[in-house]
Amino acid sequence: MVLMCDFSDGFKVPEITKVRPVVVVSPHHMHHSELYTVVPFSTTRPHIIRQCHYYFEKNPLPNKEKPVWAKCDLVCTVARHRLDRIKLAKRKYVSCYIQDQELQAIRQCLRYVLGIA
Repeated sequence: MVLMCDFSDGFKVPEITKVRPVVVVSPHHMHHSELYTVVPFSTTRPHIIRQCHYYFEKNPLPNKEKPVWAKCDLVCTVARHRLDRIKLAKRKYVSCYIQDQELQAIRQCLRYVLGIA
């Protein structure tokens, strides 16, 4: 599932320090009831594209045409209160999902980042 994550409270540069879209990558059965492992998205192309960056052929966010990257080198675990659905307008929220093959590709990028064969 794609959600918005508020990294602004308690994170410091060079960490992520703003609200940005993320995909939850922790398996449901692994969830601590208040913690989720997420990979942030960015519309900024990496300076050097590595195996830890996944480019979406189609932006998974609604009404967005910009290219988007999953930055798996910035994977982190966050508390549930940092996460929210994507807000389109006042009181209008949407649920967004990525394709299974995209999630598998992101997990492969995470294996690279974590040094897992």
